[in-house]
Parts: sequence; C-alpha cells; structure tokens
Amino acid sequence: MASTSLSWTSSAWLQNHSLTKKTSTETTKATDRASAFTVVAQKKAKKIRKVILKEDVSALGKKGQLMDVKAGFFRNYLLPMGMAQIVTPGLLKEMKMEEERIEAEKKRVKEEAQQLARIFETVGAFKVKRKGGQGKQIFGTVTPQDLADIIKAQLQRDVDKRIISLPEIRETGEYIAELKLHPDVTARIMFRVTSELGPQLNMPTRRMLAQPSHFAGQLRLLRVGLTLGCISLDVISASLA
Repeated sequence: MASTSLSWTSSAWLQNHSLTKKTSTETTKATDRASAFTVVAQKKAKKIRKVILKEDVSALGKKGQLMDVKAGFFRNYLLPMGMAQIVTPGLLKEMKMEEERIEAEKKRVKEEAQQLARIFETVGAFKVKRKGGQGKQIFGTVTPQDLADIIKAQLQRDVDKRIISLPEIRETGEYIAELKLHPDVTARIMFRVTSELGPQLNMPTRRMLAQPSHFAGQLRLLRVGLTLGCISLDVISASLA
C-alpha cells in the first residue's frame, strides 16, 4: 500500500491558505457588521424630518420656521392638520427668493419714507389759522387731522393722522410736529399757528363780562326803566360806556 507524504512546500501552502481563508472570513464579518450599523444609522436618521411650519404651532415654533421633528409627529399630526411640509431643495430655493423679495420691498419703503421726510423738512412752515381772541390766545386747538388736511392741501400727499404727534397748542406761534413715516424714519415739520379775529365785542359788553357783579345792579335798574318806558336806549348806552 502506497503512502503519500506531503512535501514542506505543500504543507506551507495549506497553512497559508487556511490563514487567508480565516482572514477573509473575518473581513467579511467586519464588513457585514459595518453594513448593518450603516443600515441602522440610516433607519434612525429617517426618524427625523426637516419641515417648515405653515402656521404657528404651540410649543414648537412660529410660521415660516424650519424645524427638525420626529417623523411620526409629522406624519400623524403636522401633515394631516396642514401645519407643516417637508423641506425640499426646491422649497428652500423658493424661500430664499421670497426672503430676497421681502428685503428689497422693505428697502424700497424705507427709501420712500426718507425721501418724503426730506420734502417735509425743506418745504418750510405750514400755516394753520384759528379763531383768536386777545393777544396770542386761540379758540380750540390744532389736531393731527387738521395738520393732515393742511399737508394734503399744500403738498397733495395723504398722511395718516395716526402717525402725527403734536405738542399741546393753546396760542399762536411756531410749533414742531413729528411724523412717524417708518419705524426707522421720523420727519420733523414746522407749522405756524396764526389767529383770525372773531366778532369783536364793544367796550361796554367787554366791561360787563370782565366785572359782572359791578353791572348787575345797573342792569336790573335799566331793565325796570325799559319796562316802564322811562329810559331810552341812548341813556342805556351812556350808562354802560
């Protein structure tokens, strides 16, 4: 019976082949573990959704905010209620364009307010007339609506009375009003209040108004005289003068 013996070379090859196979198996297992970890990580990552809120959501955020929320919360609550939507590259692009449009509009409005403020501040003093009495006294006062009407008449520009701030005005003179044209722009305009004399009282009447008690007795006597017909109007005028 013939026996077969392995040479050193054959034995070495078998040993190396076994080691290579073992190493290959271990590498495969390591790769499988890494793949499994990646799959698990991806599954966990899919549980979070980046959304944009379409309206204010209590305890979550304000309309227009980008939020990271749990997939289940989005799927079961936010989506059915129409409160949010998934953020996509296209949506992000639209949002950026809208933000740029809004910023451009804000800039335009502010520049218009600044231009209007320059017009108000260089036009000179507006004139406001009021009925007046003696000296600098005026009857009534000047209201924001009064000034808005005067601006409309002189500059053909509509101004909301709610943006006009006035000091207390009780007499003629020059005053400064502030117009809040924009959160960052306030115009200061000057206006001059002048008086138009109302119906003038004659001297006897003014004396009576100034010293009513002094003339009370005279008026009673004159009234009796007129009733009896023994006192003429000329006498009455002379007595009051």
